[in-house]
Amino acid sequence: MQRKAVLSLLAFVASFASISATSNRPPAFGDSLPGLTPSQRAAFADGLADFTEVEEVEGGLGPVFNEASCAACHSVPAVGAGSARLEIRFGTLTNDQFDPLGQFGGSLIQDHAIDGFLAESVPAEATIVARRRSTPLFGLGLVDAVPDGDFFLIAAQEAQRNDGTAGRVHMVPDLVHGGTAVGKFGWKAQVPSLKQFAGDAYLNEMGISNPLFQAENCPSGDCQYLEDHNPAPGLNYDGEGAGKLADFMTMRDAPPRAPVRGRADAGEKVFSEIGCSSCHLPTLKSGRSDISALRNRPFHPYSDFLLHDMGSLGDGIVQGDAKGGEIRTAPLWGLRMITTFLHDGRASTLEQAILAHEGQGRAARQRFSALDAKKRADLLEFLKSL
Repeated sequence: MQRKAVLSLLAFVASFASISATSNRPPAFGDSLPGLTPSQRAAFADGLADFTEVEEVEGGLGPVFNEASCAACHSVPAVGAGSARLEIRFGTLTNDQFDPLGQFGGSLIQDHAIDGFLAESVPAEATIVARRRSTPLFGLGLVDAVPDGDFFLIAAQEAQRNDGTAGRVHMVPDLVHGGTAVGKFGWKAQVPSLKQFAGDAYLNEMGISNPLFQAENCPSGDCQYLEDHNPAPGLNYDGEGAGKLADFMTMRDAPPRAPVRGRADAGEKVFSEIGCSSCHLPTLKSGRSDISALRNRPFHPYSDFLLHDMGSLGDGIVQGDAKGGEIRTAPLWGLRMITTFLHDGRASTLEQAILAHEGQGRAARQRFSALDAKKRADLLEFLKSL
């Protein structure tokens, strides 16, 4: 189906992104990877334009959706970052098993609708309601390029510590290559690759069906009404845009680190001493990639990208094999630009976020609480440098 032309302003933004990647200025949030070829920089610029494009009904938007563009949820502090925008998921327990209440459109709420349809709301039958913050998309190409085997090795090394903080790999369906693969993206590590991430976002956040996700979401579970009134039946999109979106995410560089002062160095030692680095692993290394700028590159996400049992800090939602109390370790790079913390944005300060840790994070929280004023200040200074 034909999509509307990208506005000239967006084309200018995309061109600027491509040009700035080759300049000598210091790295900034939202930059492309250093060392891209000219054709790769052009693909990054095309993806940026697609990311910021506002979709319309004629292009397949809806019938229910969350926002009409990717940038509406991923814009702070730069296009493609995160935001305080929350999505809502719901469900209930039936015979002690999680039920996403698919007959009511669950588990994901789409809170906008095109003309002729009603936006979704949480049904009275839901006993579990969870909110999730939009996450930053920096550096994800590096994460995508880490071999699956490395995550199994990390999980095994954590288990060998026998300290109660070992994470586990989430194996999920791989819609791009078939079979299963390691989940790395999303709050429940429920998505294995950026290509699948892009297709999922097109359908579930904007209502645009595509080759990886061909079935439209039935508004509030009413598939008959959708069949009778869908203004764009059939496959909305041939996948070109999802491919561009995946290119954009793949070729975004990691967020730049703030200047590190003495207290931040001391704070990183405290971070390790109290056990934060048990899950927030400082360094990973990418493996093979068709993009040389991603190949065999150490990077510093401060995450193991594994599932951890967070006890009461979990959101109660089951996705794939991820249990209600499990959450993927949130990467801490770019932390200084985030204004609300934890999966549901409940914490407005770093101290609140740390003190909310439960389950496998409880011991580190208790050690944080026991720190003297200087060590606590050093730790917070380190976190604010990320």
